[in-house]
Amino acid sequence: MSRPVDPRPLIGEPLPLDLMNTRWMGDDGPYDLLAMPGGLGIWLRSAGLAGVAPDTPETLDALLVTRAALHELAETGAEHAREQLNATLRHGRFRRRLGEDGPETVIETDTPGWRPAWEAAEHYLRLLETNPSRLRRCANPECVLRFYDVSKAGARRWCSMATCGNRSKYRAHHARAQSR
Repeated sequence: MSRPVDPRPLIGEPLPLDLMNTRWMGDDGPYDLLAMPGGLGIWLRSAGLAGVAPDTPETLDALLVTRAALHELAETGAEHAREQLNATLRHGRFRRRLGEDGPETVIETDTPGWRPAWEAAEHYLRLLETNPSRLRRCANPECVLRFYDVSKAGARRWCSMATCGNRSKYRAHHARAQSR
């Protein structure tokens, strides 16, 4: 039996952006992967967390709260969103230990269900420390997807040239043709 395919138009972004991208706009309206039957399992597999966290209501609830905080932080930077992200971060920590092959860093969370949300929140902090100006929203005003710009010039504008980029070019071309 084959596993369901991740239906999202943009996958593979850093974990916090990938979590935010579980909501997107399609041609026929908004979608939410985490609200779809089996969507949590699809996202956990896509994010490489299937063996780390269970597909449970606790995991889903933690992810929904964290996704809302990340989205609000990206849009407005609101104080309550920062407080919520910090609340998520209180559910986990790094622990250092000496393993058989040398030093190790282990992630510990209150319960396995909090691990994906905690990792997304912690990774968001690392992105902010590294290069926050590379955290971007697609330039298409109808698109809600986010990406981390890894282009050499830092000039990426679209979630995907195949979708939003081409749509924008088509609209611009059509507007020029109509004005002639």
